[in-house]
Amino acid sequence: MSDVTRELLGEARPQSHFVQLHDATDDAVLLANIGRYLAEGLVRGEVALVIATEGHRAGVPAAVAKAGFAPEAALCDGQLVLLDAHETLDRLMVDGQPNPQRFTEVVGSLMRDLGARTGSRGIRAYGEMVGVLWSAERYAAAIRLEELWNALLAEGGFKLFCAYPIDVFGEGFRPDDVDALLANHTHLLPAGDAALQRAVDRAMDEVLGPRADGVRELSDRHGRPAWPALPNAEAMILWLRAYLPAYADEIIGRARRYYRAAA
Repeated sequence: MSDVTRELLGEARPQSHFVQLHDATDDAVLLANIGRYLAEGLVRGEVALVIATEGHRAGVPAAVAKAGFAPEAALCDGQLVLLDAHETLDRLMVDGQPNPQRFTEVVGSLMRDLGARTGSRGIRAYGEMVGVLWSAERYAAAIRLEELWNALLAEGGFKLFCAYPIDVFGEGFRPDDVDALLANHTHLLPAGDAALQRAVDRAMDEVLGPRADGVRELSDRHGRPAWPALPNAEAMILWLRAYLPAYADEIIGRARRYYRAAA
């Protein structure tokens, strides 16, 4: 975990809205970040709400413990609340879309109840309902749910961290495909540790040779104003997809192999 990620997850200011993209076959980085984010809040006396798929929900207590907070008492007294993403999502949907009234009744009421319990100490929420919709290729519904979360965030009092099963080396990680997703968040967390950046740099140097440094300079000048600040590796992959498509597949394919070998 980088120092920047550690600071973002640790401090997690109110109305922050983090997003993590992760390879569904390797959740180590995601679970480490979830554990850090929740443990920091629990130490501070905040309430932690998790709305996750079964596998991740089961891994949360161990991730929190690994981050330095024993979760047993928090689970018993309701300071750490674990809900199922599929079951909660079913309560929000009408005609295939998240319904604003149901969102208010289900999620809004829950957040208000938790807020009343914790007072001024705050709430940290982690959610995967948007990821469930994205996996089902219901992209408009996922973005609509993000918009409902952001409207609730604007009322203050909590922080939000969500995750999408999007492989940053995959075909689905292209500027136009993730534009609305990124625009609805304040921070994109790195999908991997420093090895991810090293893998991308190595692949670029091998494929582009002396031109690689010029490409890095060019990529620093391009971005979309609506997007949050992007980690360097993810920003470079998006830039290559958009502006250097003739080389992108080879560079990204090599980077994937190097990163997975290092992991």
